[in-house]
Amino acid sequence: MAAIFNTVIYQPILWVLVLLYQNISFGNLGIAIILLTVLVRLVLLPLFYKGAKDQTVLQRLQPHIRKIQLDHKDDKEKQAKAMMELYKTNRVNPFSGFLLLLLQLPVFIALFEIFTTGIKSTLFVNPSFLGMALSANSLVLAVLAAALQYFQGRMAMPAGKDMESTQKIMVFVGPLVTVLVLGNLPAALSLYWSVSNLFSLGQQFYINKKLAPLPDAPKQ
Repeated sequence: MAAIFNTVIYQPILWVLVLLYQNISFGNLGIAIILLTVLVRLVLLPLFYKGAKDQTVLQRLQPHIRKIQLDHKDDKEKQAKAMMELYKTNRVNPFSGFLLLLLQLPVFIALFEIFTTGIKSTLFVNPSFLGMALSANSLVLAVLAAALQYFQGRMAMPAGKDMESTQKIMVFVGPLVTVLVLGNLPAALSLYWSVSNLFSLGQQFYINKKLAPLPDAPKQ
């Protein structure tokens, strides 16, 4: 398994990063990481877009989901059937967010390995960006990544009274965890996550513009 991971994911990502660093970013590792992030997001764009769109629709369907749960609280089979019908009608996969997380995990692990070991190799003469050592941690970049994550998550939520308290909590908890985790990891990872979240922010803006309004929630 380790050999497959190294051959299929780690080595190709490292090769692309070195290529960008040596030939396009003028020896600036930060710019190379930004370009690498954009490439990763473009390659995985269809999956990222579908996952983000499904999660947005699911958030907007929460009033309908609550209604189904109340109507069939004593019959789990009918409740599950009604839920599946709701998902089918709205063409949404309730597991897309989880699948997207699984997809990103090996890429993130590969980048972690690159930025903790490979970044210290002789491949990168000056592993810094805007005066920050990318092999050390950076609270500034960690906070930036968390802030972009917060705004993206807030944009995906329904407005006003349709937002549940648990949804509001998660909008804040996710970025807080991001700060705690990235604040103790190499700044290169925070830079990658910041650019990726910026990409997600633009993607969410596009989804919100294109997504047709859902029917009003049934009265409970």
